Amino acid sequence: MDLLSLLSEIPDPRRRQGQRYSHVSVLLFSILSMVAGARSYRQIHGFIAVHLARLNVAFPMAALRGAPAYTSIRAILQGLDPDAVEGVLRRHAASLSPEPEGEPAVVAIDGKTLRGSFDAFADRKAAHLLSAFAIDGQIILGHVAVPDKSNEIPAAQDLIAELGLAGRLFTLDAMHCQKNLRGSVEQRQ
Repeated sequence: MDLLSLLSEIPDPRRRQGQRYSHVSVLLFSILSMVAGARSYRQIHGFIAVHLARLNVAFPMAALRGAPAYTSIRAILQGLDPDAVEGVLRRHAASLSPEPEGEPAVVAIDGKTLRGSFDAFADRKAAHLLSAFAIDGQIILGHVAVPDKSNEIPAAQDLIAELGLAGRLFTLDAMHCQKNLRGSVEQRQ
């Protein structure tokens, strides 16, 4: 299934009345603009405005009559369900990842603490994310936030089970080399 078809499965939370722009088109063009380096709603608007003719030719099913204002882009993107967007992007990533043939495909799992996410005033610890990266397809298959009261080990097991990555070869940090770890992953699947 192509990305545009998957994006159309994301529910549009807006009322039908007064919709000038398709949420699928705005989401697709926003993704492309972020890949090109856009980091704000104004930059996304600028990218779409400059490249609108080429985007409409490349994606006729998602063609826009004009570039939406940055406030419209913001309203559309902030109104989307983040879980639905992540689910669609995970399904798209899984379709790009090659299936294991004979030799298992390699998936690297690693955690990183996000710089600048610590907030002493609000008594919030730094955010820690765990990502699964398909080496063969060179794509991130998914990520999960590691809970404050936990560590990477149960988060990695949950991520492997959630993504359905049975039959793959995993590379993880040394902290994951513990007794009975294999049995707990198999029980979750």
